[in-house]
Amino acid sequence: MNQLISILIPAHNEAAYIADCLIALFASQPLPPETSVEVLVLANGCTDDTARIAAATVAPQGWDMHVLDLPEGGKLNALNTGDAAAKGDVLIYLDADVLVEPELIGQIAKALSSSAALYASGRPVVASADSWVTRNYGRFWQKLPFVAQGVPGFGLFAMTRAGRQRWDQWPDIISDDTFARLSFTPSERVSTSARYQWPMVEGLANLVRVRRRQNIGVAEIESQFPDLLQNDEKASLGLSGLLPLALRDPVGFMVYATVSLLVKTPLFATKSRWARGR
Repeated sequence: MNQLISILIPAHNEAAYIADCLIALFASQPLPPETSVEVLVLANGCTDDTARIAAATVAPQGWDMHVLDLPEGGKLNALNTGDAAAKGDVLIYLDADVLVEPELIGQIAKALSSSAALYASGRPVVASADSWVTRNYGRFWQKLPFVAQGVPGFGLFAMTRAGRQRWDQWPDIISDDTFARLSFTPSERVSTSARYQWPMVEGLANLVRVRRRQNIGVAEIESQFPDLLQNDEKASLGLSGLLPLALRDPVGFMVYATVSLLVKTPLFATKSRWARGR
């Protein structure tokens, strides 16, 4: 069966990351037979060389790559523009600072080779961090059941065309990845074994800001799309769930708990709902 995969990469001032992202992506193998790929780099509101660097990165034979240099910034506008241009049977949404393992795209293509509404992602691995706080926080965070056993989809998620047809334009919310995940029931979400590297923000202040932003994003979905919450399998761990993890990694737990507490205080507050740590 012929299958076209569209990979959409929203990128705002990602000159330092886009080449590595594309090089890792272009090393993808093996793909299922009769599979073709188009890559859409959605450079939006960039004031750096993101678009030029992306255009200069050579795609493998048989891959089509297009750089859409959009004057207006904003990830949601980029996603809507990319969706309108994408022709694929499978849509993969990839952050410009994420590095995929070679097997991941092929595994997603195979998992989503269906006309049904399905969602998929790989296994996230926190990229090497410079700060002690982020290294310990990230190590503990990766052990949480939602991350280790679920299909969280931050940084990279994919769906069939039938799945994308469940909504029209992307809504004006912070957490597009959570909205996408919750648009599918747990039985419609597929986890692949291949991994991808996802960078976590550096330092205590940035971790608190981003965690606070994530909480606001979830609250937006709870307010605007309450029906989606029935698809959330992310249960609260509680003390009984956290205790074994804390005993195995007390330092990581201490850092994770500190960030969680500081999120509830005014410290490191920002007026922007789009707080970005790097």
